[in-house]
Amino acid sequence: MLRLVIGINLFGISFALFGIHLRPTQSVGVRGTLLCNGRPESNVLVKLYDHDTFTLDDLMAKGKSDSRGQFLLNGKANEISRVTPRLNIYHDCNDGLMPCQRKLTIEIPKSFITRGGSNPQQIYDIGALELANKVKGESRDCLHK
Repeated sequence: MLRLVIGINLFGISFALFGIHLRPTQSVGVRGTLLCNGRPESNVLVKLYDHDTFTLDDLMAKGKSDSRGQFLLNGKANEISRVTPRLNIYHDCNDGLMPCQRKLTIEIPKSFITRGGSNPQQIYDIGALELANKVKGESRDCLHK
């Protein structure tokens, strides 16, 4: 029994000392320009998540669009399997007095995932996105989760 405990401890120490991880770091970057009726939409909340099927999604990064409607997010997650990155955009463009915010989700292609590093090797560019348009799958969100 003592040998088993010592063996487990040595195994754990070797992981810590040599940087061997069971859940390798994966990173993703995304950028774009957000417009409302053709004009830059500032202060729009954007969040990059790793979508999980059986557990809560992992927040990888969050930010807001600037005065030109532009944003850039770089995020990372540690997962055994490949991450499933999604960008959530929460906005009030053409929303009137409706409660909560419109939520638009964009899936990031797997080819833009960098495995084994904290900094993405390439950035997924969503281009200029007109938020005034209603999009299939759009929802409302009060909690921004």
